[in-house]
Amino acid sequence: MIDVNDLRRNPEQFRASQRARRADESLIDAVLAADTKRRESVTAYETLRAEQNAFGKKVAQAKGEEKQALLAEVKELAATVKAAAAASEDAKAEQETLLRKLPNLVQEGVPEGGEDDYVVLRKVGTPRDFAAEGFEPRDHLEIGELIGAIDMERGAKVSGSRFYFLRGVGARLEIALLQMALDQAIRAGFTPMITPTLVRPETMQGTGFDIAHDAEIYRLAEDDLYLVGTSEVALAGYHSDEIIDLAAGPVRYAGWSSCYRREAGSHGKDTRGIIRVHQFNKVEMFTYTTVEDAAAEHERLLAWEEEMLAKVELPYRVIDTAAGDLGMSAARKFDCEAWVPTQGDYRELTSTSNCTTFQARRLNIRERQEGEGQKGTRAVATLNGTLATTRWIVAILEHHQNADGSVTVPAALRPYLNGLEILPVL
Repeated sequence: MIDVNDLRRNPEQFRASQRARRADESLIDAVLAADTKRRESVTAYETLRAEQNAFGKKVAQAKGEEKQALLAEVKELAATVKAAAAASEDAKAEQETLLRKLPNLVQEGVPEGGEDDYVVLRKVGTPRDFAAEGFEPRDHLEIGELIGAIDMERGAKVSGSRFYFLRGVGARLEIALLQMALDQAIRAGFTPMITPTLVRPETMQGTGFDIAHDAEIYRLAEDDLYLVGTSEVALAGYHSDEIIDLAAGPVRYAGWSSCYRREAGSHGKDTRGIIRVHQFNKVEMFTYTTVEDAAAEHERLLAWEEEMLAKVELPYRVIDTAAGDLGMSAARKFDCEAWVPTQGDYRELTSTSNCTTFQARRLNIRERQEGEGQKGTRAVATLNGTLATTRWIVAILEHHQNADGSVTVPAALRPYLNGLEILPVL
């Protein structure tokens, strides 16, 4: 949630942010109008309340018939004060509802537009030339079936479409990948966390997800709980309604969890294999830091993602995501996309977002202000970034495949697979 004081001071900045997102600018005016109404209702209530207090003193000093007459007026005034208090609360609720519809303020330099308006920041590595090597590359599912790693047919039999089994070397490969990611995170100062995958609605909403309209979210109606699409949700809620200490630097967590997405809007897209599925596993970085440090921490998260990609020896590109594709909470987002040979395109493997104070305001996460002239508390900044996920298997199998269908294991992963160098065809 944005700071309404910032919006009041510079509404044009927020209008520009909405334009960059291709979102509704009129929401800014609606929030400002609600804010004016709230402040006026608070003033009206406080004025009446002061009048009521003064009147009470007058009644206390009165006697006889005068006192009886004043008591009747007190009763009428009390009803007026009660109505003013209710109006103030209604105005506050109206403003809160509108504020929760307003996405985060995009940062300066973020590309305007939608999903296809990203800017490529750099490309790292060179896609393999399979034609020069003398064979046609197989896609990840064909390879996965040859080496006994992926079973989509039985996944569908047990759970329906877009579910799968990772078996044998497939299961081992994912565990190895996630363990390597967790080890890297620990070396970088992250605390490892196994997180809940079911959360309360206030946690899901606090992170920035619209539980009423987001078709991607699984809901357990009987329990009023939601399956998370990322451990970011649980990690964001971990310190809700708390004051945390950032004096020693950022507080960093690495969440290992299963993740769930309905993929409601992806009919006909990536139906083959494990690119777009309902359940997957992921190691997610999550940081609490100061507002001043947030941009630098964002660069650090991106560097850690690129370090992981280098370890699995994949060619990739880094993109600066356009404003309209940021989602509700992010002020800026960088994606790392690996080359997938059989698709002839780059596909997202990691994403890192700077959510500034947006989530912390919704979840009431603060730090104490220190220094000359400072007092009280203020909202912290939150950031997140993918370090490894099931989808990485797609790029690893395709990029490191051999002509016979076997797969060469990237050197950094071999210690996590007991020295295995080749995933052989069965």
